[in-house]
Amino acid sequence: MPRLLLATFVVSIFGANLAAQSPAPTSPAQAGPKMAAQPTLSPSAMPTIEELVDSLGPADLQAFMTLLKANFTDPDAITDTELSRATVEGLLVRLPRGITLLAAKESVPGPASFYSEVIGGRTGYVRLGTLNNTNLQALDKALSGFAAKKVNDLIVDLRASSATTDFSLAAEFAKRFCPKGKPIFTVRKPTGHQDRVFSSDREPAFRGLVMVLADSDTSGVSEAITAALRFYNKALVIGQPTAGRAADYSDLPLPNGKALRLAVAEIISPEGRSLFPEGVKPDLPVEMSLSEKRQIFQSSTEKGMGPFIYETGRPHMSEAALLAGTNPELEAAEAAQQRRGRLSEKPPPHDPVLQRALDVVTSLEVYQRH
Repeated sequence: MPRLLLATFVVSIFGANLAAQSPAPTSPAQAGPKMAAQPTLSPSAMPTIEELVDSLGPADLQAFMTLLKANFTDPDAITDTELSRATVEGLLVRLPRGITLLAAKESVPGPASFYSEVIGGRTGYVRLGTLNNTNLQALDKALSGFAAKKVNDLIVDLRASSATTDFSLAAEFAKRFCPKGKPIFTVRKPTGHQDRVFSSDREPAFRGLVMVLADSDTSGVSEAITAALRFYNKALVIGQPTAGRAADYSDLPLPNGKALRLAVAEIISPEGRSLFPEGVKPDLPVEMSLSEKRQIFQSSTEKGMGPFIYETGRPHMSEAALLAGTNPELEAAEAAQQRRGRLSEKPPPHDPVLQRALDVVTSLEVYQRH
């Protein structure tokens, strides 16, 4: 069965589970005595400052500045320098992903290591880390090992993928999963419509089911890889929206030693959509603390990801539970935990994003067998 249909099935399963846990809407008969309608303010009755400013046309803006300069009680507050500072401050607020004012040269964080394992004896897991040549070689070695073990399901974790300015190297990571001869992403400059297209020139190293984990730490070219895997591999993206920084940035020096970091080109996905500044939205949203995720990643190099996948006392979901939209094992475990009076204990770190991906893999396997 095509993977897209399987993915639709999985999304419908989890959607149905969430709906089953939500309270049913109250019917008019259950709502009690009919009350008089209370007047409510429409959203347009209380516009935000941004909405008010956006509603001003060129003539309004010119009149605003003329009236301000002629009538404001403190002329020193509206000098040309102060107006320029206000303009810069406003642009930094309105275009947070496009421009940044750097006080000094930023320290470059250390490289994040590549990590891989086979979870449950059947699902491959790779965390790409920093997109550099060392980690690319580690990825090739891991994919070769998965092929030898006949691993058909792969979770690509892009939640710790440090961005790189080497677009060719970033494309090399994506080539391991994307079809030969197809564009992976395009770097487009608005001036002169200059496009740099990065395509795959090799056969993919993995052809099985792919899941992608992403969140706000998924930034730059990692967002482009996320979009390419979803487009070509029908991969489900699980987690949170990406950073929205899929762009090529230049640091332009200012006279006083500070610098203006400016997005000078945007990254375009294979289907022709700009990834800047909206980023990639997940197919299955799952909340998780960034600090807890980073703690788990640091500990996993010694303990593996296994201890952080399922909550304490939570058994794996059975096939019957997946099909029925319930989990009696979990309910029984929670009841037993309450009887032991241990709910007040701080639970160990838990990765619900990876857990959801593994639940999806299990669901697809169950669906294929029935």
